[in-house]
Amino acid sequence: MHILVTGGAGYIGSHICVELLTSGHDIVVFDNLCNSAPEALKRIEQITGKYIPFIKGDIRDQSLLSSTFNDHDFDAVIHCAGLKSVDEAVMNPLKYYENNISGTITLCQVMAEHKCRHIIFSSSAMVYGYPDGFPIKENFPLSAINPYSHSKLVIEEILRELHKKNNDWNIAILRYFNPAGAHCSGMIGESPNGTPNNLMSYISQVATGHSGRLKVFGDDYPTKDGTKVRDYIHVVDLARGHVSALEKLLHEKKGVHVWNLGVGKGFSVLEIIKAFEAASGEKLTYKVTTRRPSDIAICYVDPGKAERELGWKAEYTLEDIVADLWRRSKTS
Repeated sequence: MHILVTGGAGYIGSHICVELLTSGHDIVVFDNLCNSAPEALKRIEQITGKYIPFIKGDIRDQSLLSSTFNDHDFDAVIHCAGLKSVDEAVMNPLKYYENNISGTITLCQVMAEHKCRHIIFSSSAMVYGYPDGFPIKENFPLSAINPYSHSKLVIEEILRELHKKNNDWNIAILRYFNPAGAHCSGMIGESPNGTPNNLMSYISQVATGHSGRLKVFGDDYPTKDGTKVRDYIHVVDLARGHVSALEKLLHEKKGVHVWNLGVGKGFSVLEIIKAFEAASGEKLTYKVTTRRPSDIAICYVDPGKAERELGWKAEYTLEDIVADLWRRSKTS
């Protein structure tokens, strides 16, 4: 299959590219490199031994997108492009709505013009808002608690409306939380431009001396050690989930399909710190600060639907995640 990967040079996108190529698919990467670097694409080529056509561009650029579709006969799009920092979204919500939502609308318009109506959208478990219980299932109520999750939720609604208007659209919405780790080669992983906005990358920067003391945002949550609990999924498991969804989508009755991708188990911030100390041999100092606005105490998903319908299941452990992340930290 011939696949366009938007945001394919980014953290999740780059690992999806590796798994697509090793599964025999042809890809084109479309990325504006606002939070990634072309070096990631070179490393994907080294890992896979395959060339990656790359277009540097913004998905809001309708003319460039159209010319890309004119040059390639795409079977599907895996849509990872978008801004993802919750803190930045709270500070600048219009930037997130304009980039994430407007960009997706432009992408879908171009796809429709070129009769490419298979899309996989990278959503988030944050669209469940403040869940009533755990683990979170796909049929739980949806709500937004910050501009970032609101942008994801609006995009999901737009995609449903697309199918409602034209049932030739075949859509997969993948909801996941806390991708972590890196490729086992250590060649690709998360390389944010600026301060990391997730715990694992922040910890690795502290351990390697690139950042100061680690901040733990709150130790008074109703959890076993007072710190937040999250479902951490290895980025390679997550990437393979996208490939499984793609293969299912291309052979499935057309519709809007939603799958949670996660381990189905939560780990606290202090458990993550201890696991990283064990993997790295480094002692991490941290300071407890006040909670961040809109943070919830516990979030982990029920991945059972994905296992039943996609034949996909997370295989990597927390120990694997921190070991691969530490390997990447030492080589980047």
